[in-house]
Amino acid sequence: MKIAIVGLGYVGLPLSFQFARSGVAVLGIDIDGSKVSALNEGKSYIKHIASETVGEMVKSGRFSATTDFGRIGEVNAIIICVPTPLNKNREPDISYILETGKNIAPNLRKDMLVVLESTTYPGTTDEDLREVLEKGSGLKAGRDFHLAFSPEREDPGNPDSKVAIIPKVVGGYTPQCLQSAVDLYSKAVKTVVPVSSCRVAEATKLLENTFRGVNIALVNELKTVYSAMGIDVWEVINAAKTKPFGFMPFYPGPGLGGHCIPIDPFYLTWKAREYGQNTRFIELAGEINTSMPAYVVNRVIEALNDRKKALKGSSVLVLGLAYKPNVDDERESPSYTLMEMISARGAKVAYYDPYVPVIRPTREHAHWAGVKSVEWNQQTIAGFDLALISTHHACVNYKELADWARCIVDTRNAMAGVPVQAGKVWKA
Repeated sequence: MKIAIVGLGYVGLPLSFQFARSGVAVLGIDIDGSKVSALNEGKSYIKHIASETVGEMVKSGRFSATTDFGRIGEVNAIIICVPTPLNKNREPDISYILETGKNIAPNLRKDMLVVLESTTYPGTTDEDLREVLEKGSGLKAGRDFHLAFSPEREDPGNPDSKVAIIPKVVGGYTPQCLQSAVDLYSKAVKTVVPVSSCRVAEATKLLENTFRGVNIALVNELKTVYSAMGIDVWEVINAAKTKPFGFMPFYPGPGLGGHCIPIDPFYLTWKAREYGQNTRFIELAGEINTSMPAYVVNRVIEALNDRKKALKGSSVLVLGLAYKPNVDDERESPSYTLMEMISARGAKVAYYDPYVPVIRPTREHAHWAGVKSVEWNQQTIAGFDLALISTHHACVNYKELADWARCIVDTRNAMAGVPVQAGKVWKA
């Protein structure tokens, strides 16, 4: 069997390799020619995927990459793993899905399977994508080709997160479509969870990430409340999680980041309006989470004021640009928001992140492109008036930070247990 996986990023590449390990020949397709060239040369562009792994997959003959959609005629199934961002009005942007569908359609053959994995609102697969595929191919979904949705469940940076053992939810356009998709994923994934429709599978992904977003908003709000009471929210959470039932720990931070939690709930709120439904709970959680950077900046101002310094004219080092620890993915990172808010108030801002040595161009933060991480040494760190921990990478030496930095604002409880001079660390 041979399949094509469109989109070779943080979702598509690990999925490609898992199918290849399972004996399935994989054709990776991406519009970025530099990525394709790197992969075919055995080089990785994702920090937590070793180049040795890429090289092994290429040498095995079960994985190759291309920019040519015309080669889809070689495969039995196509899995789509492309981005689904929000536009500038915070509305769903499914243009990458639809453009991919247009490129697939002329090469679609009878009995092929098309699976969408990109997170989106219910109805995208059986309405929007189906229409594009049928129009461009002249074939009918459910009759001439199979169509399904299976939400991605990648957890980058988590060494215990393995594609093979994470249960795979699958929904089909018809029962036959579902069976075709179940048969495909069963070749590479230990547990496949079939559901009754594409829309149920799409809604499942939105629930998973909305659940996280709402609960993170709760602890973010409690952080500000408990702080006013002189209570450490981190100590409260650590105590509460000793309860063996009825509680699941979530942790506060400087805001939400990544390609899922800050975005996916808005896909649901947008679609709900089409049905005349309000999603007040989700929208309130979004308001709380998006207000966190302002709270952090206020703590930075308080910490500097305590040292008889104003934010304007001060120098601030942001530690961690990636949206989560131990990865090189800075999409939607709250660190960008913090850097912009601090810079707008007249401070000099720099960052340190061993996983992101140079800021790559992004649509939202293009003016930061090309800025480099500072070096990690005593002279550099001590040269800043304040260090702001935004992302807590495990490889950072926090004992050195405690010794070198003049003042530290910690949004991640990274300094817990680190010997540090009294009054030097402020929690945010």
